[in-house]
Amino acid sequence: MGTVLLAVAPIFLLIMLGWALRRMEFPAAGFWPMAEALTYYVLFPALLLDTCSRAAPGDAPVGRMALALVLAVCGLCALLLALRRLVHPGGPAFTSVLQGAIRPNTYVGLAAASALLGREGVSLAAMALLTLIPLVNVLAVAALSAYGGGPNGAPEEAARRASPLAILRELAKNPLILSCVAGFAVSLAGLKLPGALAETLRILGGSSLPLGLLAVGAGFQFSAVGRHLRGVAVASAAKLAVLPLLAFLACRLLGVDGPALAVAVIFTAIPVSASSYILARQMGGDHGLMAAIITAQTLLAALTMPLLFALLPVVRGG
Repeated sequence: MGTVLLAVAPIFLLIMLGWALRRMEFPAAGFWPMAEALTYYVLFPALLLDTCSRAAPGDAPVGRMALALVLAVCGLCALLLALRRLVHPGGPAFTSVLQGAIRPNTYVGLAAASALLGREGVSLAAMALLTLIPLVNVLAVAALSAYGGGPNGAPEEAARRASPLAILRELAKNPLILSCVAGFAVSLAGLKLPGALAETLRILGGSSLPLGLLAVGAGFQFSAVGRHLRGVAVASAAKLAVLPLLAFLACRLLGVDGPALAVAVIFTAIPVSASSYILARQMGGDHGLMAAIITAQTLLAALTMPLLFALLPVVRGG
């Protein structure tokens, strides 16, 4: 447990620093949305392209790890749908609970994988992202189409945004997916990026994790947590405890161990993505509840992640 604590403590300290800077209004409030956009569209893709271009995915059980992630996420979705009335009777609120249970915060996930496993962890994390980003987006949009109201309560708008073609278009434009695919294509082709380009990507990627984590903290909304305790509790228990346990069991059944097992647990044990709030607003979810879930899970994960890694034989020396 000590190893994991030492690895994840700086991640959550950076997140809290982001919250403190936002409270002090330094830099100006308009800085944080721009910082998040810069990280998402430029810095993170640079990190992933650089790492994946030098990866050797054939050396790890990435296919079985990906299957374990799919089984865990789909299994949890099926459970929540079966218990929908108990989870939350309100349709829009249920969609926020569902998003809160399955969507990973890529900033925290990449930072944790890098801190615990180094470059191999980042390479495996890229494969986890290639699996999870399309899957959770399709599931979230489908749930919002079925149970959300669309903007201003317009179900026809939600249905339009949830069409298969619209989902495919959004996934095809996702910068994280594109950078992973491009990087692995370079690696599989046996090519190397030109020296100047590789060094530029390395410098850009080095700034992605700290800036992304600061932006996570800047988005905290503590006042929302008290108003939505039921939904926050269900989503947090599902995301921070049930999902990583399902992923661990699926990995064991499929014979996945070592760093691949660790990454599968990391990417199911991390808090929900801040982008869930945007999707909830766009498609008629309960965005107030979503903001509360994001804030609460990010704080709780500082405690639950080390505890999970202490209880589960995932990282050696943990």
